[in-house]
Amino acid sequence: MIRTLRYCLVCAALTATSLHAQEMLSDEDLLVDPALDPDAQAPAEPSAAEREAAVAAARGPETARGMGAELRGLDKVTGQTQTFTLAAGQAMEFGRLQVSLAECRYPASDPASDAFAELTVQDRRLNKTIFAGWMIASSPALSAMDDPRYDVWVVSCSRS
Repeated sequence: MIRTLRYCLVCAALTATSLHAQEMLSDEDLLVDPALDPDAQAPAEPSAAEREAAVAAARGPETARGMGAELRGLDKVTGQTQTFTLAAGQAMEFGRLQVSLAECRYPASDPASDAFAELTVQDRRLNKTIFAGWMIASSPALSAMDDPRYDVWVVSCSRS
């Protein structure tokens, strides 16, 4: 009985607060549907240049294709790293892994700033693909390869 009474008091307080908040709104605070308001003006259509700028901004910066990529591998057991260069379409072995580079891209306006490489990493012992996709040099953890022993990440694209 006491619980029911408390519940009713809480509900009444919330209702009173809600009604008080609604009373504080003026007519200007309410949104008016432009289709129902004859005095409202329709929003202006964006120009062709504004539409093109919006599409370009949504696409992101222009990229250029590199001839290959510089990758780095880490053997977590021994602590040794190895840097290797792959041409687009080339594969190499790193421990029990086979790393294949499909392509490497970089921002056309600033080639030294970042690199995006499409990699496929296969575990030859398990005959299983452990990574397939794009890896970003500036954010390797964003799409990281998950292997208990090895790490592979992109360093840069080679432009020649």
